Parts: sequence; structure tokens; C-alpha cells
Amino acid sequence: MTALPLVIRPEHPDDAPAIERLHARAFGPGRFARTAYRLREGTVPLPDLCLTALVGTYLVGSVRIGPAEAEGGPLLVLGPLTVDPSFSDRGIGTSLMRASLDAARAAGHGLVVLVGDAPYYSRFGFRPVPAGRLTLPGPVDPARFLWLELKDGASTGLFGTIRPPRHPHGTPG
Repeated sequence: MTALPLVIRPEHPDDAPAIERLHARAFGPGRFARTAYRLREGTVPLPDLCLTALVGTYLVGSVRIGPAEAEGGPLLVLGPLTVDPSFSDRGIGTSLMRASLDAARAAGHGLVVLVGDAPYYSRFGFRPVPAGRLTLPGPVDPARFLWLELKDGASTGLFGTIRPPRHPHGTPG
């Protein structure tokens, strides 16, 4: 028997219920209290940067990227990256990350931040945000607050608290 291939595709509006079930399975009800979740409240993910992973017709993974800003300009917030626990350790998260970061670069965005496991995300080039540069709207372990410049120098001049963008659809930055 041959395994079904993994398909990475843009998120469709009708994927929302399956993605919400995936988030519930992977993160549980405590996800709503996390700073990373609170950071994404009030923003709409950027459709051209949000991707899903399917095995056959089963949605097994999702990554979302949304707009944000700090003093000095716009940035992106990655998350959540979610893979169905029964499909873990198959490279699905890696495939979603690479495709979403490639899409963000191609769209002209400059900087992505996230809250996550540094050993996992460092393989994509993420590093801890230098102390005092940016803050989140809630507590976070500084070792888990990470950023990646998609363009050299994109972090220059950015500081302060990350917040939803004043212009809801964001602009490449």
C-alpha cells in the first residue's frame, strides 16, 4: 500500500472548522490564555501567507501568519503552526514553515516574530529577540520570543510593544 502524498496548499475559508478542531486537539483549551494567542486577537491572518497540509482529503496541518506592527514599522506574526498529533514527526511542520516563509519573502515582507521552541525554529533561522527591543502584550519566556529577518536590516528601527496594525491588512515591511 502506498502512502498518500502530502499536499501543501493555500488555506481556504471553508477550512476554518477543520483548523479550529486541529488547534483544539494540538493545544487544548489553555491556548486562549497564552500571550501568543492574545497577540493575534483582533487581526485577520494574511490569506496569501496561510497554508494547510493535507494527506488525501484530511487536513493534517496549518500555519497562519498575520500582520502586526511596533514602533518603526510593520512586521508579521507567525502562528499557530499546527500539525495533527497523529501525524507528528513526518516533516509536515517543516514543509509548512518553509512554504510560508518563502511566500512571505516573495510578498516583500521583512520580519517575522513568533513565540515557540527555539531548538525547533532555529533550523529556519529564527533567533531570540534581543532583550529590550520588542515586547509582547503579556508575559512570555524571552528564550521563546523569536524573530527572523526575511530581508537584511528589516529589524533596524523596530522597538516597543507589538500590536495589531493600524491598517488591518498590513503592508509588506
